[in-house]
Amino acid sequence: MPIATLNGIALSYDVSGTGPLVVLVMGAGSPGRVWRTYQVPALVDAGFRVATMDNRGIAPSAECAGGMRVEDLVADTAALIEHLGGGPAHVVGTSMGARVVQELALARPELVRKAVMLATVGRPHPLARTLNVGERALHDKRVQLPPEYAAAIKVMLNLSPHTVQDPAKAQEWLDIFEFGASATPSAGVRAQLGMDRSQDRLAAYARITAPSLVVGFADDRMAPPFLGREVAAAVPGSRYVEIERCGHYGYLERPEEVNRVIIDFLSGH
Repeated sequence: MPIATLNGIALSYDVSGTGPLVVLVMGAGSPGRVWRTYQVPALVDAGFRVATMDNRGIAPSAECAGGMRVEDLVADTAALIEHLGGGPAHVVGTSMGARVVQELALARPELVRKAVMLATVGRPHPLARTLNVGERALHDKRVQLPPEYAAAIKVMLNLSPHTVQDPAKAQEWLDIFEFGASATPSAGVRAQLGMDRSQDRLAAYARITAPSLVVGFADDRMAPPFLGREVAAAVPGSRYVEIERCGHYGYLERPEEVNRVIIDFLSGH
C-alpha cells in the first residue's frame, strides 16, 4: 500500500478499480484492509474506483500516540479525497468510520457525493461509554486478557447469535479473534480509544446535505439499531435500511446483502 504525507501525517492507503471514487473508512482498532475481504471486490465489479486507508492510529499510518480527535480523522479523509483527484467522492464508513463520514459531510460537503453510514450513532450511550472506559483502563493498567477469553467476548459483543449458531462457524470466528487478541494493543489504538465521544451531534446532522444512507444491523449490541434510526431521522432526506441476522460486523457476517444495499444506493437505484 502506498504511503503519502497527507494532512501533516503519514497515511497508508490503497486504490483499486476505475470509475467514480468510493472511499471506505474503517472503525476503531481495525486496518483498512478489512474492507478488501468483501466490499472492495464487489464495488470494483460494480464499476467503482475504491480507496481504503489505515486511519491514523493504525500502522503503517502515523499512530499519533499523543492523542487525536474525530476532526483529525475527518481532515485525513478529506486530504485523501483531494489527493486522489479532489472529489466529490462517495464515502462509506462503519462504526467510528461512520461517525467520520457524518462529520466529513458537515465539514466538507463539497467533497461528499453520497454518504453511507453502517452501524452508526449520533449521541453517546452509557453502555458504550462504560465499555470504552473499561477498554482504556485495561490498556493503561497493562492488563492482557487471556486470548481465549478476549476472543469469546469479542464474538459475543460484535456478532449476531445467528452467525455463530453453528459450532464449526463459531469456532472459525473464535480462532480469528483469538489470533488478533494475542497481540498487545498499540499506542495508536489506545489513542483512538481516547477520542472524545461525549457529544450529542444529532441536531448538527440536520445540516447534512449529501444524499445519505444509514444501515443498521438488527442484532448489533455495540451500535443498536435505534441509534442508527436516530441518525437517519436527523439527516434530511436520508434513507434507513436495517439488515437482519447480523451484528456490529454485519459487513463481514452478511456481506452480499450489505454490498447490494450500498451499491444500489451509490448507483442510484
